[in-house]
Amino acid sequence: MKTFILSIIVTMITSVAGAQQKSFYDFTVKTIDGKDLPLSTFKGKKVLVVNVASKCGFTPQYAKLEELYEKYGKDVFVVIGFPANNFLHQEPGTNEEIKEFCTLNYGVYQWLTHKSENGVSDAKIGWNFHKFLIDENGRWVASIGSTTSPLSQEIVGWIEE
Repeated sequence: MKTFILSIIVTMITSVAGAQQKSFYDFTVKTIDGKDLPLSTFKGKKVLVVNVASKCGFTPQYAKLEELYEKYGKDVFVVIGFPANNFLHQEPGTNEEIKEFCTLNYGVYQWLTHKSENGVSDAKIGWNFHKFLIDENGRWVASIGSTTSPLSQEIVGWIEE
């Protein structure tokens, strides 16, 4: 019996030791146009990932995300929006309707993906416009709730550091 238990423990330790942690760059998502977008495209940049919805009380944050991107984006920073329809169905449109809404109103969302793709994190997404900070090395830095403005000192300070 002791040998059996020891074998199980050794197997568990070996399994855990062999498991390799993935980085943000290991994933590929679909753009709203149905094209593959390897997140490794953003190596060396800080990334703000946001689950978005066009019929939400937090939808005005699109303008603040745009402002943030215009000030810090292009070379060192990018914003990626993932449309989400899982909170009171506040993103009910088709991919084409979502793209049209964002393209007409907020140019920052060049990389919108399918609603069904929500990314991976250990944090619980409480609502639309939940934010995740990913560093230049593809490491998850922080999870920030919906009520925090994209222009908050927490986010701006992180970009500027």
